[in-house]
Amino acid sequence: MDKIFRVNMTDLTTTVEDVPEAWLGLGGRALTSTIVATEVDPECHPLGQFNKLVFAPGLLSGTAAAQSGRMSCGAKSPLTGGIKESNAGGTTAQQFARMGIKAMIIEGMPKEDKFYSLHITKDGVSIAEESELLGSGNFAVIDAMVEKFDKKIGVITIGIAGELKMASANISVKDPDGKIRSHGRGGMGAVMGSKKIKFMTVDSEGAGAVPIADPDTFKKAARVFAKAMLDHPVSGEGLPTYGTNILVNILNEAGGLPTKNFRYGQFEPHDKISGETMHDTIVERGGSPKHGCHKGCIIQCSQVYNDKDGNYLTSGFEYETIWGMGANCCVDNLDQIAEADNIMDDIGIDSIEGVVMFGVAMEAGILPFGDGEGILRMLREEIGKGTPLGRILGGGAGCVGRTYGVTRVPVVKNQAIPAYDPRSVKGIGITYATSTMGADHTSGYTIATNILNVGGFVDPLKKDGQVELSRNLQIASAAIDSTGMCIFIAFPALDIPECLPALIDMINARFGCALTGDDVTELGKKVLKLEHQFNLDAGMTNKDDRLPEFFKTDPVPPHNAIWDFSDEEIDEFWNF
Repeated sequence: MDKIFRVNMTDLTTTVEDVPEAWLGLGGRALTSTIVATEVDPECHPLGQFNKLVFAPGLLSGTAAAQSGRMSCGAKSPLTGGIKESNAGGTTAQQFARMGIKAMIIEGMPKEDKFYSLHITKDGVSIAEESELLGSGNFAVIDAMVEKFDKKIGVITIGIAGELKMASANISVKDPDGKIRSHGRGGMGAVMGSKKIKFMTVDSEGAGAVPIADPDTFKKAARVFAKAMLDHPVSGEGLPTYGTNILVNILNEAGGLPTKNFRYGQFEPHDKISGETMHDTIVERGGSPKHGCHKGCIIQCSQVYNDKDGNYLTSGFEYETIWGMGANCCVDNLDQIAEADNIMDDIGIDSIEGVVMFGVAMEAGILPFGDGEGILRMLREEIGKGTPLGRILGGGAGCVGRTYGVTRVPVVKNQAIPAYDPRSVKGIGITYATSTMGADHTSGYTIATNILNVGGFVDPLKKDGQVELSRNLQIASAAIDSTGMCIFIAFPALDIPECLPALIDMINARFGCALTGDDVTELGKKVLKLEHQFNLDAGMTNKDDRLPEFFKTDPVPPHNAIWDFSDEEIDEFWNF
């Protein structure tokens, strides 16, 4: 029987509760957003005692279904001021599911200025004061916990950025190989830091298998689903070979690769940082071009990137990070970008917010464009040491823009805009504008249809159909985020007819229910509306669903495209 684990950091107590009936059919994002909307005052301070930090595995997490290892983390965001869900791979989602933890809710904050650690087993949570690892990086925390327990231990941790409650701080999660995955966006690490929790260990010893109501049907559906993953050219060929960084050359050709703080749509030395170059470098240095972020990942779009001497440098080397420090900051040295990725993993900041922030810092004259060594120095010596400048930088792109009087600041709801220019890929611009999470490509990944011709084609340079495309994909993404599935299942789900029915069949077989495709769509709509209402109650209005004004006035080469949606056209998104 699934349970809710509740941790009260004010009186340092823990309880195990029955799952409320209204929450029984929810998981992942649907559950974290429901708990936040139900239990958190939308007007509370995100770093105060009334915010709550919620972890929930997805509906299929812990099963044998491919790609089902995602954990959702939710809270009121200190970056956006609205609701936030951020999901990550690693080991903890599958551990929670097998241990029967439907969700873990962390509330309150300690009365004393002390940090703590949590130890989670199938029977409950224990709290211990922590001092030895304060100030340590995430890698050191993981190494210490593996040494103390064993390599099977799950670890959820924050770096120095989270301890100092920087708005770009993330929460890091140990993967099966001891590497780091992240609840990246929205400052979830700062919320964990405000609760004075340095790390959590997850010991799933004694946990059984996730119960399956109809094992035979589940196995059959799981095989169909996995085959669809491997049969699709994106999830079965492109991503496993080149990782997400396959997109550098694709977006550069489309004129949608934001360059020099979103001035241009193409980066001349793009091939130096491309997925193809990255792949060849990895192979040459004895790394691994394929790697899964959790058990059961068959797409294997992660990788292990070594330095020139063959030593580990980073893993999960993603397109958005490479684009942001590469094209957006005009750094064409892949090794410098990999080293920066490693440092951001260790100090615990979101590598999208971080690299977009450096583009704004370069705009402000803090560093010259192209100064990769300067970025590394500031990560180590400023953010990593919590200096006054480091705290400004750690506050994210919007914080740097406000502090230095920069007007060219690519954020929506104060969250940095990711690696696709909304003027030349207009569908993703609608997603950036309307997402409840702030600018977030994963909320409704229109790149699939605008650029990759997945699920049809909608011309990225025209306004026609973009609002509907983004709306449909945001609804689908909210539902997928609730299952514990990787967002990349969307590629075969859009193109291969057997894929989505197999996913629904697995959910029905897991719980002994009879959901239809319409039910899944309605779940996605319900989640979006719930999140939207929280944001409205927190003080946001439709005026927060807007892109920065420079997108309207500055044409982006090579297409000289501008952002030309009216307010009324954007607001039409919510008419469903």
